[in-house]
Amino acid sequence: KVRNEEDFIKKLDCSPDQHLKVVSIFGNTGDGKSHTLNHTFFYGREVFKTSPAQESCTVGVWAAYDPVRKVVVIDTEGLLGATVNLSQRTRLLLKVLAISDLVIYRTRADRLHNDLFKFLGDASEAYLKHFTKELKATTARCGLDVPLSTLGPGVIIFHETVYTKLLGSDHPSEVPEKLIQDRFRKLSCFPEAFSSIHYKGTRTYNPPTDFSGLRRAVEQQLENNTTRSPRQPGVIYKALKALSDRFSGEIPDDQMAHSSFFPDEYFTCSSVCLSCGCGCKKSMNHAKEGVPHESKSRCRYSHQYDNRVYTCKACYERGMEVSVVPKTSASTDSPWLGLAKYAWSGYVIECPNCGVVYRSRQYWFGNQDPVNTVVRTEIEHVWPGTDGFLKDNNNAAQRLLDGMNFMAQSVSELSLGPTKAVTSWLTDQIAPAYWRPNSQILSCNKCNTTFKDNDTKHHCRACGEGFCDGCSSKTRPVPERGWGPAPVRVCDNCYENRGIQLDVAELPSDEEGGTLIARKVGEAVQNTLGAVVTAMDIPLGLVKDAARPAYWVPDHEILHCHNCRKEFSIKLSKHHCRACGQGFCDECSHDRRAVPSRGWDHPVRVCFNCNKKPGDL
Repeated sequence: KVRNEEDFIKKLDCSPDQHLKVVSIFGNTGDGKSHTLNHTFFYGREVFKTSPAQESCTVGVWAAYDPVRKVVVIDTEGLLGATVNLSQRTRLLLKVLAISDLVIYRTRADRLHNDLFKFLGDASEAYLKHFTKELKATTARCGLDVPLSTLGPGVIIFHETVYTKLLGSDHPSEVPEKLIQDRFRKLSCFPEAFSSIHYKGTRTYNPPTDFSGLRRAVEQQLENNTTRSPRQPGVIYKALKALSDRFSGEIPDDQMAHSSFFPDEYFTCSSVCLSCGCGCKKSMNHAKEGVPHESKSRCRYSHQYDNRVYTCKACYERGMEVSVVPKTSASTDSPWLGLAKYAWSGYVIECPNCGVVYRSRQYWFGNQDPVNTVVRTEIEHVWPGTDGFLKDNNNAAQRLLDGMNFMAQSVSELSLGPTKAVTSWLTDQIAPAYWRPNSQILSCNKCNTTFKDNDTKHHCRACGEGFCDGCSSKTRPVPERGWGPAPVRVCDNCYENRGIQLDVAELPSDEEGGTLIARKVGEAVQNTLGAVVTAMDIPLGLVKDAARPAYWVPDHEILHCHNCRKEFSIKLSKHHCRACGQGFCDECSHDRRAVPSRGWDHPVRVCFNCNKKPGDL
């Protein structure tokens, strides 16, 4: 019910500069906690509501300001009373305990029960394990001199009996605190988080209860500033808010065996690895700070998630852990050159430090398995909601399909027979700069024969003009154009003038050299692309299913756009985001970005949400 820091200070009715301490009370339901606070701090006024009814009179956590002792007094819900959301409500108690300077544990049992010791022991363990780090962070944020977490609060056990003697009253030599420490030890509970534990007993022969002893003990503890010093109400609010935000996840009540008051499940991340079922050991909401999930145990390989990760062996031996991704082309290749090279040399493995470390078809007989030579494999956990490494990097088929769609689109625009159109279009993509584009070659440059749709156009490697087969059947080396010493196709004129040095303005630049390499690869690869072109006659749906990377949601499961929820129909096409694999309409996935983690080094379709993510996808 408190919205912010100002609201907290206003409702407490205290000055924002006032330095305060926090006193809270714990105990089982019906043990008179609210009544104890009213009489100890407020002279019997009903500041905290009390009730004779069977139901708990305090639900949640309530706070009031005592202007005399300068303390915030916090009343909590009774233990053993709640039935709904028990785990969340118990966890809330520890958050209150963590920000308190003094904790009163109120009990009316004639003999001290084990659950008192168990509660304090478990609270101490959970405080040290989960809360000290968070409180230190809050200290830094609020700029305090004294860390909030040096030690936990002091504890006063307020024990009221009717028929039994108080602890230690049998033997005056026995100190009650010593007996309590022994009891903790016997139960293997170690309340080491608390700065002190005191016992205050009162025996009520006739009501009302005498609270004067407790009042004196509380005042004495509050005067001691050695472990916890007073602080402004804003800091108290910030600390509670920080703990509340951090430890706020759902707790699956049904799955938990409550062997402890504060099991780790209350404070640790609830994510479970999809492959091996192990839980994350980090604290709740750690993802907000950019801290990744982590598990104590090793994971096992699962075909469904393909959770095998490759790291570069050479880098590993130099003390670095560098992940590598098998993909269809090196990042330095242009998209078409990459596609041509893929058809020619299979997939590549590229390391950011070492460059291309492996090509699957490097030799005519193939290549050794990369795992034996250049990479190490590791099996990683698969956490829900993350796709950090669920990379189906053999996107070759899909890249080829994207290329086909691109080609098919160009073909339909040219409205020519597919094979020739694709070949000439592909040639233009990777042709050297001095070649005349196929689209501009309408007739042979020598005999002027007009080219029909299915006629083959040939480029002279020396002058770059277009010729029919008859006028360009000769070959000779053209080293001045970067073709090396091997004989290549030239036109009749250039063949006859072979003694005359061509007037090449300048030697090929690096880029020109690159396009020539691409052209050579292109020539070697056109046979392969013949297969691609015939594949265009196969029903596209069939090809699509065969080519789909494993992380893509199958078409038949995509009924509406993942972002705008529009239903797909014949008129509204489905598109996959290359980063997350979900299905989107064109409007929600019109952005283009490289997705190197999935093996797409050049801009490809990504959805609206993935495009907003900072850094590399």
